[in-house]
Amino acid sequence: MTVLDRVRVRSTPRATAADRAGGASGLGLVFAAVATVVWSGSFVASRALHDSVPPVQAAFWRWLIAIAAVAPFALREVWRQRALIWSHLGYLALASLLGIAVYNTLVNQAGTSTSAGNMGMIMAASPVLMAVHERLTGGRLGARRTVGLLVAVTGVLLLVGKGSLGLDLAPGDLWMVAAALSFASYSVLLRRRPAELGPLAFLFTTFVLGALMLAPAYGVSLAAQGGFAATPGTVGPLLYVGVLSSAVAFFAWNKAIALIGAARAGVVYYLQPVCVALFSYPLLGETTGPAQLLCMALILGGVVLGSRR
Repeated sequence: MTVLDRVRVRSTPRATAADRAGGASGLGLVFAAVATVVWSGSFVASRALHDSVPPVQAAFWRWLIAIAAVAPFALREVWRQRALIWSHLGYLALASLLGIAVYNTLVNQAGTSTSAGNMGMIMAASPVLMAVHERLTGGRLGARRTVGLLVAVTGVLLLVGKGSLGLDLAPGDLWMVAAALSFASYSVLLRRRPAELGPLAFLFTTFVLGALMLAPAYGVSLAAQGGFAATPGTVGPLLYVGVLSSAVAFFAWNKAIALIGAARAGVVYYLQPVCVALFSYPLLGETTGPAQLLCMALILGGVVLGSRR
């Protein structure tokens, strides 16, 4: 064997491993982007429902629809892994509380008193919490990702502060801050998902547990506020958030976390205020001025820097 042949033999496994890592990284970024774009539409849907469907009722029906959408694909896996699900019920209950019951109810509550644009902007702060948690638990962000994170955060703060770094938050904005905390905690918790638990079994179980947690609050809301009329204006947004924002986006986000981690997927999440602004103008009439466009450019620049190794 020649020296050249030996070099090829030795380098091929490393090259193949690098190619696989690069492919998994690229796929993870795609999954994160899909979830981000779909979730951006959910803020517009929540805002559209603010005066017709009470927040708790919107959250409860969202998860009932999501359960129906996922069930045909997940029930076999759930039955096969029923013992595993039972043994990790405490972890699944916590994930359901943070990511299913609390987060989405807070988003719906925020939609009653702030714009869809502000909702998307404030939610873009949650990746900061993901990145900080990853750093505190021994992870390394790297110089490029740190700079990208700081650039994107600056864009978000300027966007929310209307051109200044001082924040003037409405009640709905405060609800969104709480939602961002809940979502960041859920995303970090995903890293601890048992590797042997299938993604569809995880999704279906957390959807069911989240709906059960919301059931008592749903009953109270019905008694105190009454129900809502099933019209195209209410059913359409509920179908969107139930099927796309729940079944599709949560599956994509969970896959992204598994492939590239919460901090790196979180950088892609900074695209959300840009997407929300693009959706909210034609659908809700919320305008975007030159200052907002400049801030969005900062956010996009941060995403480009932070999503690369």
